Amino acid sequence: MEKRRLGFWEIWNMSFGFLGIQMGFALQNANASRILQIFGADVHELSWFWIIAPLMGLIVQPIIGHYSDNTWGRFGRRKPFFLVGALLASVGLILMPQADIFIAFMPALWVGAGMLMIMDASFNIAMEPFRALVADNLHTDQRTLGFSVQTALIGFGAVVGSWLPYVLTNWFDIPNTAPNGSVPQNLIWSFIVGAAILVITILVTIFTTKEYSPQELASFEEGGGAGLVPVKAKLTDIFTDFRKMPETMKQLSWVQFFSWFGLFGMWVFTTPALAHHIYGLPITDTKSQAYQNAGDWVGVLFGVYNFVSAIFAFFLPVIAAKIGRKKTHAISLIIGGVSLISLYYMPNEYWAILPMIGIGIAWASILAMPYAILAGSIAPRKMGVYMGIFNFFIVIPQIVNALIGGPIVKYLYNGNAMYAIITSGASFIIAALLVAKVKDVDDTKLKPGIS
Repeated sequence: MEKRRLGFWEIWNMSFGFLGIQMGFALQNANASRILQIFGADVHELSWFWIIAPLMGLIVQPIIGHYSDNTWGRFGRRKPFFLVGALLASVGLILMPQADIFIAFMPALWVGAGMLMIMDASFNIAMEPFRALVADNLHTDQRTLGFSVQTALIGFGAVVGSWLPYVLTNWFDIPNTAPNGSVPQNLIWSFIVGAAILVITILVTIFTTKEYSPQELASFEEGGGAGLVPVKAKLTDIFTDFRKMPETMKQLSWVQFFSWFGLFGMWVFTTPALAHHIYGLPITDTKSQAYQNAGDWVGVLFGVYNFVSAIFAFFLPVIAAKIGRKKTHAISLIIGGVSLISLYYMPNEYWAILPMIGIGIAWASILAMPYAILAGSIAPRKMGVYMGIFNFFIVIPQIVNALIGGPIVKYLYNGNAMYAIITSGASFIIAALLVAKVKDVDDTKLKPGIS
């Protein structure tokens, strides 16, 4: 028995909730450092606050993966987790930029950091089952397309999230400045809009997508009933699954490490890097109008690379079918690494748009190719937990960067965050070289397009 081949719009609706998730992530990625600095964080402390994000992924995703593998009820297998995660994340989105309203109870900086933690935990609750759902529902030769469509939706959501503060200020005259210690209204309203869209898009996926039952998934495996989900699966099985992870996952772990080490550095340090290196502001300036303008422009730049990734995602299945998924990923990472390094040489903020094209190509591939390669090496009954365990190799490099990134910028780079961006570019290139060691189990089965 084989899985039904899905049409394009069925695949689109299946991942539509990712548009809202990534809009929330984009608002966080482009503005969390800025908000924390407004609340009093120094530049070298930013990576320590950002450690919350990967820690939440490290803890939450394998647990959610395990339970989504072994949960089946009237509302489905993966879908209940989408909804709970979206509702909790929307609360964090609304309250993080308004953390100063709780100042009577504790410092706004700590409230903001707490809301960042809630957001990240909730994003992970919603996000991990989406990866597993694509692998659950799609035939082997549609998986690259499925993850590419997911990447496109991630890109479109991130464009909206990244550009929204700039649009609200420049098109709707909502101010991007505020009294010391308060977040500008353009950010507050951006986060509120992001919360609403997150919930709406998740509901679209829930109401338009059918899940296979555990029994149906078992019938797709070799041996039929041998793949049936065990009734008494235990949470501690995660440790056994970790020890028995597929060889392909072990090989991809190093690629993921250097890819996400670089991404984390980019997300944390781009705003202070551009403010100092391109706008010419003092390292200590985090409150001036010029700094807020720099922060808004970083949102625009992040929107550009996400827009490029959304478009490039549609080409990934065709390119991968021609040259293989491994070569596609390696070339994309090299392009992204060179582009990050080239930011150092950009003469002004407008020229900084150019490297975002290459970064977008790398981002599209990072979001699609490793998962498409990995899915072919995992049994359907373990798809959720292994997608969650795979997240270890996304969050661990971010934790490492969070611990050492700030001190490196402070003591080795003398406060110049632009050198952290160059380090991120070099990390991408190392990841590209390590792709050669990865075995893609079902790359030979890949076919372009869908029927």
